[in-house]
Amino acid sequence: MTSSQLPSIGRPNMPESYGLSQNAAGQLEWEWVQNQMIEARNYWVCTTRKDGRPHVMPVWGVWQENCFYFGTDIHSVKAHNLGRNPNLVVHLESGDEVVIIECRAQQISDPQLLSRVLKTYSQKYAVFSDESELTEVTIFYAAKPYKVLAWREASFPTSATRWRFDE
Repeated sequence: MTSSQLPSIGRPNMPESYGLSQNAAGQLEWEWVQNQMIEARNYWVCTTRKDGRPHVMPVWGVWQENCFYFGTDIHSVKAHNLGRNPNLVVHLESGDEVVIIECRAQQISDPQLLSRVLKTYSQKYAVFSDESELTEVTIFYAAKPYKVLAWREASFPTSATRWRFDE
């Protein structure tokens, strides 16, 4: 990845009482976030219902090329929510090694992209080796981040870092 493709880095917007440093010392590297996302087995996906109430579900997924990919049933609550509002939050299970990603989801329609995602998915979970294993109600999403927050609890607030992607 070239430096022009890297998201811009800074500090999260948090109350002064959290004690975040205003200098770059201690910020996490983008590679750390990518490794956390690649190595995680379970992810929490947060969407918004029509009436504004949140909906949160654990999912399996893969991280490739600065994007989170996951599948669901077309009739699931998250699929209905994303059909109305493509904004979602994806975060890892750990409160000690924190990664929170604000994204916009788009259903994958490109067969070549879907094939690459399913290959990685199969290597990680031993399911969905190709499109023939998908049912007619299985859909996959590409959740492209626009903001990422991360920190290590052991070094918070020094490690608290924010990245922004060009929209």
